[in-house]
Amino acid sequence: MKAKRKKIDYSKWGYIFILPFFLCFFIFSFIPLVDTIRYSFFEYYRSGIKEIGPNFAGMENYFNLLKSDMLKYAGNTLILWIIGFIPQIVVALVLAEWFVDARLKIHGTQFFKVVIYLPNLIMASAFAMLFFTMFSTNGPVNSILMSMGLLKKPIDFLGSVLGTRSLVGLMNFLMWFGNTTIMLMAAIMGISPDIFEASDLDGCNSVQRFFNITLPLIRPILAYTLITSIIGGLQMFDVPQILTNGQGTPDRTSMTLIMFLNSHLKSKNYGMAGALSVYLFIVSGILCFLVYRITNNEDPDGSKAAAKKAKKEKRG
Repeated sequence: MKAKRKKIDYSKWGYIFILPFFLCFFIFSFIPLVDTIRYSFFEYYRSGIKEIGPNFAGMENYFNLLKSDMLKYAGNTLILWIIGFIPQIVVALVLAEWFVDARLKIHGTQFFKVVIYLPNLIMASAFAMLFFTMFSTNGPVNSILMSMGLLKKPIDFLGSVLGTRSLVGLMNFLMWFGNTTIMLMAAIMGISPDIFEASDLDGCNSVQRFFNITLPLIRPILAYTLITSIIGGLQMFDVPQILTNGQGTPDRTSMTLIMFLNSHLKSKNYGMAGALSVYLFIVSGILCFLVYRITNNEDPDGSKAAAKKAKKEKRG
């Protein structure tokens, strides 16, 4: 009688290897998240050296935030995000299409990839300090323009709403368009060359090919880019914080939601900070869900629509 071979189960090693991640997530992410939600229902702040609370306050923190300037700061955040994101996605799509198109025969694409990605490696705080120095009243930009005779007196870039918001948008664009370009290039390169060859044989020009073939087929990556950009936009903090010295000048028109949250944390108002964090979490979830539903195509090849049409014809 043949001896039965003993089965060796290796599945337990998989659980052992992923255990450190779940432990770190539970300790450093999940517990603080639950604690933040719990504190959002409490009155808990520091007045001088006296600590008030935690006293249960129900939904009071949430109502107080709606009565505050939170909605104004949400509008600021949206405007700053749009100023940076729209040129970012447009330029990234154009560059990705150019670099991937073999007919253009662009040389040195690897070099260009490295160059456009470099700003993404610079810390946002260092980038903001650089722009703060360059565009200050006595900075090199004003000095160069005045020496060329283009200006009679220096422009106060950081003293105007348009100037400050434009600089924040420009910095966000420069830091992220390279990363977006490389992701979109990878998505376009994943499309079968046979599809493009067939479109060329059918007499499809570059514009038609881009809008009717490339864009629909890279929709998942576009959705991912948009979702991550929305989350990053809601978390916008370091660039406007350093550029405006944390004041959101002029007249708090560049104050973002995370800067507002940071002001509550500085004043030790943990209840209001927790409620604002919950608001941000809910808004992020809703926006990401809407973007996913809008950009996700559940019938990419049209088979479901064709089946529905056939059923209707049979019934008719």
